[in-house]
Amino acid sequence: MATIKFLGAAQEVTGSCHMLEAPSLGRILLDCGMHQGGSRVDREQQEIFLFDPHTIDAVILSHAHLDHSGMLPQLVHDGYDGPIHCADATADLLQVMLLDSVSIYLGDLQRENRILARKGKPLLEPKYTEKDVSKTLSLCQSHIYKADFFISAGAKVTFHDAGHILGSAIIELTFSDKGKNKKVVFSGDLGNKNAVLMNDPTVLKEADLLLMEGTYGDRDHRPMEDTVAQLKQILLNTQKRGGNIMIPAFAVGRTQELLFYLGQLHRDGLLDNWQVILDSPMAIEVTKVYDRWFESLDSQEIEQATPKAHSIIKDFIPRLFLSVTTENSMAVNNIAKGAIIIAGSGMCTGGRIRHHFKQRIWDSRNTIIFCGFQAQGTLGRLLVDGKQYIKIFNESYNVKAKVETLGGFSAHAGQQELMDWVSNFDDSTRVALVHGDPEALEALSQRLWNEKKIATDIPQVGHCIAF
Repeated sequence: MATIKFLGAAQEVTGSCHMLEAPSLGRILLDCGMHQGGSRVDREQQEIFLFDPHTIDAVILSHAHLDHSGMLPQLVHDGYDGPIHCADATADLLQVMLLDSVSIYLGDLQRENRILARKGKPLLEPKYTEKDVSKTLSLCQSHIYKADFFISAGAKVTFHDAGHILGSAIIELTFSDKGKNKKVVFSGDLGNKNAVLMNDPTVLKEADLLLMEGTYGDRDHRPMEDTVAQLKQILLNTQKRGGNIMIPAFAVGRTQELLFYLGQLHRDGLLDNWQVILDSPMAIEVTKVYDRWFESLDSQEIEQATPKAHSIIKDFIPRLFLSVTTENSMAVNNIAKGAIIIAGSGMCTGGRIRHHFKQRIWDSRNTIIFCGFQAQGTLGRLLVDGKQYIKIFNESYNVKAKVETLGGFSAHAGQQELMDWVSNFDDSTRVALVHGDPEALEALSQRLWNEKKIATDIPQVGHCIAF
């Protein structure tokens, strides 16, 4: 009998990892993501696999976000040597993201070890290194959407466009089990239909078991036109105060969408008094990847907003400043007013945004704009929840900058979109809700039952379903 065991992103938003097992399959991992929140070093040192990596036969990756892919180098370090299947654009993004991730991790580990050395305590060994990242990338096997490929003699996989970020995939896995064909569909992260650049998520109709994300299972997103109007008002208000704007942005997806809308404001003449700075080497490299795959993006929306565009970097905001070096980033501190600073990380758990907070978060003229989900335990979540005093690099700061949240800039499907998507499956499909806080998953589960009579499982970490 086939089973699936939930090893992460079960009643939580990060750490996506699910192990599918059947005689004809062996052991397959759907995603291998890291948990986010708290100290990066503490998190990495505490992460352990609830299985032996040597026993895994294949990994199938839904997309490149680190909460779905970030533990792959540690998996390889601990003994995994099999294929990592992903969509073709995902393979390009992984090279940027995993190399950046290991650089940040090893840098943080080095700083932590200096503190431990001063205290006379044992130093921490890295859980993985650049060598493990290189091997991880060498194991990737990329595939185009809607093209079947086989991971064993009786097991076929198809990737479908999930519309979440570049290369994001809905995984459809069909295999033979005791003489019967069985089908598992894993939604990965489903995209927001109102999001620009991405195509709408592919609609599927059949599965014996469906794993569906529920990040926004308890609410819908604000209409995009209202969100853009709010952004315009924030620009005007901050300009009147003589301040700057800081936007913690995810390097993949959110940054490119922000550049699209800021490009629209530029064409409307609303950025004449502003300098837009992309202060994230990783986001710059990721945007270059998006440019390489430009023709696969939603061409109709791009053409309407920016006719004859061929590049996000060159065509959306002609005066965009790309801050690559540390010196570039430090020079931003000299701008007294009128700077829109887009910097990682999206949940403020690392990256250059924390350095900009140190310089500006205590100044009431400035504004922080959040435009993406903030997981429990992250600095971003503390700020969104109204924390008045925060610690950055072990120093306390009084939060006086105005904190704004733009509700429409989500790369995830909202509650109604999740309802509509799952409603396409036939009545015999068993549905398990993953990748969401318990309250969001419970709200989605109740509404699915009350309105659609769709029963759902909400598994905990370690829970196993036989089907």
